[in-house]
Formats: sequence, structure tokens, C-alpha cells
Amino acid sequence: MKSKRHSKIIEIIKSTAIETQEELAEELKKAGFDVTQATVSRDIKNLKLVKKQDNKGHYRYTIIEEEKNEMVDRLSNILENTVTSVENVEKMVVVKTISGSASAAAEAIDTLNLGEIAGTIAGDNTIFILVRSLEKAETLVSRILEMIEG
Repeated sequence: MKSKRHSKIIEIIKSTAIETQEELAEELKKAGFDVTQATVSRDIKNLKLVKKQDNKGHYRYTIIEEEKNEMVDRLSNILENTVTSVENVEKMVVVKTISGSASAAAEAIDTLNLGEIAGTIAGDNTIFILVRSLEKAETLVSRILEMIEG
């Protein structure tokens, strides 16, 4: 019953702007689930739902995975708009950016957890990325190129 209810909650959250636990409980009741506010509260916690402001300024429940996808898109955009070249040099990846953008691009790379990165160092327009193996360096170059080429 719990997994069916959780599936229904995800379906409701994706299709309807839900701002409160009470609204979610009402939608669940309409779908045939007999729930209390306490049950809905536990379900929200278990499903790791979060409230996010929509484009109309209202806060509504959303799924963390959607938040993660939005973050990945934003970070990919940073790379797409700042990186000018990517080169593999042994276990080091050298990323060139437009002037003044290396720190932002390095932060995006660090946050995205792209492969087995041991560390990054950013200057004004160059990032040095130390990778744990030659194979991982090649994979990292491919992934960054994939992001910047859209």
C-alpha cells in the first residue's frame, strides 16, 4: 500500500502544483487513499520532496531528482558558455576558458563529480585537473566535450 501511495504522490507532484500537505492529502483522498496529515508528512520525508518556488512565485512540492537535473543543466551551461578547449595530457586534463571564467568552470566540474578527479586548480583562464588514471582522463575529456558541444 505504501509503495502504491508513494507512486501516486510522485504522479500527483509531477502533474499538479501542490503547495501544502493538506492539498496533497486531498489529492490522495480523491485517488482513493485514506491518509492522515501525519502519513503525508512521513511520505514527503521518505520521498525527499522539497518545496521550490515556481515561475509565479508560489512554493510547490517537487522531487529532488528534478532539482538535481536542473542543477546539472545550470552547471553544464556554465561549461558550455566558458570553456574554449579541453586537452588530455597524461593523467592531467587542461581546460581553457574565456578570460576570468576558470574558477566558475572548475567549480562546475567539481560539483558535477565527473569521473575520478583527484583535484582541480583554476587560474584566470586555465584549469588543471588531476585525474587518478589515464583511462579516466580520456573519459573526462569526452564528457566535458559532450557538455560544451551541447
